[in-house]
Amino acid sequence: MLALVPALVGIVATALLSTAAVAARALTPTAGGVAAVFGGLIVVIAGFPYLILLILFVVGSVLATRYRLAEKSQRHVQEGAHGERGVSNVVAHIVIPTALALTALGSSSILSDSTRAILYASALAFGASDTFASEFGVLSRSPRSILHFRPVEPGTNGGVSGLGETFAFLGAILTALMGLALFVAFGVVPPRPVEFVVVVTLAGFLGCQIDSVLGETLENRGRLSKHSTNFLGMLSSVAIAALIVLALAGSL
Repeated sequence: MLALVPALVGIVATALLSTAAVAARALTPTAGGVAAVFGGLIVVIAGFPYLILLILFVVGSVLATRYRLAEKSQRHVQEGAHGERGVSNVVAHIVIPTALALTALGSSSILSDSTRAILYASALAFGASDTFASEFGVLSRSPRSILHFRPVEPGTNGGVSGLGETFAFLGAILTALMGLALFVAFGVVPPRPVEFVVVVTLAGFLGCQIDSVLGETLENRGRLSKHSTNFLGMLSSVAIAALIVLALAGSL
């Protein structure tokens, strides 16, 4: 946990960034408030590299969402009314990272520092992979069902395309590389950097595919909401990363 002065700096920075996101209409006011609270918890408990990686994820998501927004709006496939993200979206993407950050509490954590970093980065790698796949893939003119490969309309749950899959992988690997750089810079050094990048990228990308399968099989039937699908997709990414870490190292 951070000392008092760095903690206050982190909380203020989080509040200012959330306010800026609301002012830029990237988040609704309620979503901005929720992001500030959870972001403050993350920086106080886990430290600045965790907060910075979260901020980079948010910035990347906003840029992807705003890319060719007028065209998305014309085709009615944009996020929110004007590209903004609401409280349900924020909660779906921040609860799991915050829960992982909370494992840093106490003198004897249930996770090692390096494992926590891998799982946290994997959660955000899913978020970036899923967001990039959606925001860029929706511009594809020829998406297909992830299960049956039949053509579907852009924006259909479970629809995938070459463009979307390319950006899904890009989102995952960029998160892995930025996470590695941050954790090394702040002294949370993964034992094997190559392992960190491979595990985080693989977990994030595969979680995105699971999200698409859940979207086609359960969300389209009304059994899951969009945000519960996102939550389960992120949870699957963390589970995949944990299983790989266990298989490679024998312990978390």
